[in-house]
Amino acid sequence: MDVRKTYKLFLNGEFVRSESGRAYRPDGSVNVPRGSRKDLRDAVRAARTAFPGWAARTAMNRGQILYRAAEMLDGRAAQFLELLGGGVRARRALDQSVEALVWYAGWTDKLPQITGTVNPVAGPYFNFTIPEPTGVVAIVAPEESPLLGLVRRLAPALCGGNVVIALAAESSPLAALTLAEVLATSDVPAGVVNIISGQRKELLPTLASHMDVNAIDVAGCNGNEVKAIEESAAGNIKRVIKLTQREQSPHLIAAFMEMKTVWHPIGV
Repeated sequence: MDVRKTYKLFLNGEFVRSESGRAYRPDGSVNVPRGSRKDLRDAVRAARTAFPGWAARTAMNRGQILYRAAEMLDGRAAQFLELLGGGVRARRALDQSVEALVWYAGWTDKLPQITGTVNPVAGPYFNFTIPEPTGVVAIVAPEESPLLGLVRRLAPALCGGNVVIALAAESSPLAALTLAEVLATSDVPAGVVNIISGQRKELLPTLASHMDVNAIDVAGCNGNEVKAIEESAAGNIKRVIKLTQREQSPHLIAAFMEMKTVWHPIGV
């Protein structure tokens, strides 16, 4: 007897049904929870609570957790290949998703050396520029690449010490919702990653206007959505990340970081 899988949202380290009880069928057969604005606000609250602890972890520990996520994703390859439709393209997307997690895991302890600097100043001071996490980051998964597109934006954000609220691809959310199961078994602390499925026209305005979201990555949005997000984000000075880069890059990590300048007097 086959038991059909029940898909749920991933909020604060738990798998929950949508607060509204609504669902939709993107492929016509599987019920997917349709997240509400209340679910989104709960996700933001969970992420904000989790941020200080995640940002304070050592770079090595964050790298270990990302590497563990790569291990768990690779171990469930058969399940993800089926979700992605099978074939060569699905295998390539899965392999590149695992590779992205491993690649960013190796970058966690290299950020200060690569993105930070010692600045020359005219005075008896040291002046340093060091990277710090932005905070609560919202990521809109691309529709055309529901797993790889999300992983390639999620991993650099986590690498830099940010916490994430991810909107699964509306037309094909199953890979993202199943990725939540991978993260739940990868030592990722509760609230660090929250994954919500639903209709973007309902959820994006709330994300863009929420005062406790520090940045929103719009790589998965169309032109009209980006324009609306920028208009809403202008009211709360929210960073809108529009990098369209598809490959792994340290520039993506830097896009999710703030640069802090520190002055220190020379001498003992």
